[in-house]
Amino acid sequence: MGKPTGFLEFQRELPKDRPPLERIADWKEFHLHQPSADLKKQGARCMDCGIPFCHSGQLVSGMASGCPIHNLIPEWNDLVYRGLWKEALDRLHKTNNFPEFTGRVCPAPCEGSCVLGMNNPAVTIKNIEVSIIDHGWENGWVTPQPPAKRTGKKVAIVGSGPAGLSAAAQLNKAGHTVTVFERADRPGGLLMYGIPNMKLDKQEVVLRRISLLEAEGVKFVCNTEIGKNYPVEKLKADFDAVILATGATKPRDLTVEGRQLKGVHFAMEFLTANTKNLLDGVKPGTQITADGKHVVVIGGGDTGTDCVGTSVRHGCKSVVQVEIMAKPPLERAKDNPWPEWPKTLKLDYGQEEAAEKFGEDPRVYLTTATKIEGDEQGNVKAVHTVQVEWTRNDKGQFIPKNVPGTEKVLPAQLVLLAMGFLGPEQPLLEQLGIERDPRSNAKADFEKYTTNVNGVFACGDCRRGQSLVVWAFNEGRGAARECDRFLMGATSLP
Repeated sequence: MGKPTGFLEFQRELPKDRPPLERIADWKEFHLHQPSADLKKQGARCMDCGIPFCHSGQLVSGMASGCPIHNLIPEWNDLVYRGLWKEALDRLHKTNNFPEFTGRVCPAPCEGSCVLGMNNPAVTIKNIEVSIIDHGWENGWVTPQPPAKRTGKKVAIVGSGPAGLSAAAQLNKAGHTVTVFERADRPGGLLMYGIPNMKLDKQEVVLRRISLLEAEGVKFVCNTEIGKNYPVEKLKADFDAVILATGATKPRDLTVEGRQLKGVHFAMEFLTANTKNLLDGVKPGTQITADGKHVVVIGGGDTGTDCVGTSVRHGCKSVVQVEIMAKPPLERAKDNPWPEWPKTLKLDYGQEEAAEKFGEDPRVYLTTATKIEGDEQGNVKAVHTVQVEWTRNDKGQFIPKNVPGTEKVLPAQLVLLAMGFLGPEQPLLEQLGIERDPRSNAKADFEKYTTNVNGVFACGDCRRGQSLVVWAFNEGRGAARECDRFLMGATSLP
């Protein structure tokens, strides 16, 4: 694939991002485009590796290795190298309903398992992917493709996040009449309100694709929460099948003294309010602002990074990101071999921006919060922390142990909790009578997605727990396939 000697001739190159101090002045996407000639060279680096692990899509040591939706990466790399952009788009759309989303926000496990990456920098798979789809939109190649005929079957999808959207796209393609219910005021779920605009533009990227789905026949019903203002009994009566794609939206809380103080928020409260204000304008009582404040973000994942980037754009006085895990190494450790996901140190956009503005990386490692201190009015004013070391308990499990003498007090007028999610909210599952697994997720086998209730399927984070957007796309497509089989007795969906 690509040029046989391309990986020897060309070095890995990515497009430049907008300078940090420039981009923190607005909410526009910060990635720039790369010229077609440069992309051709990057496609040429895709080597004829024999077994392309990049699209294997498996779990290795509990982490994604290769593309979970099995993108035909070597094929469209080769087509880009040869300048056949439309053909590359066709190959990309065979496995991926929304490459403009994955090409922007996926952490690219494909690159972590790239064979070239064993001893050289991996192929720039993610950037080539997003360039293909953006090229397709710019040239008018992405157009509505409604089904030629309808089956007469009606499917309800609860939740319009990544899993729900991919299930809707596939079932509509099969000819079923699809209605997607969303409790928020706009469709998109995590893509709309969980990921900030500078990573994924809402108007120009998310709503553009949703408008295309509507033109193809998918119906979106917003401001509607099943089990509250739309009865579960009506859902069962009105539709031939139901797919639950509600996500894992129950956040992990911090049970320390002072948690109840004003100014302590879950990350999603902060990020959602920010995006709503960007789209609708700031309304009294709806804004959670970091402007002029010392901010402490507790949690080191992508959501924590998004809180850092958003706080910097608000004009915070300082920001510290508290991470309980150890600082990753610069290169793969011996116990983290290829093709596992490389657990190496990365400077993501939020940390890069904070470092540029305040002079240092905002992250502190092996640290946990022990107390949140308030003032006389009940507002947060400081976070007490301590360093930890990871030791084994009597059961052999690794647990964090506080290190005496390492206590610190961080000034804070805004504390954001970004420690992940514990699973789906339970009321709807209870009303439907859905069995749960030990982690409180909807119980449904992978690749089958059938729950204990006939005609009700579950997919995405509400089935597997908090995971990557690309795994949600995998599960949405799989649930659509099994739902189609249930409705029709057979299926041609992949």
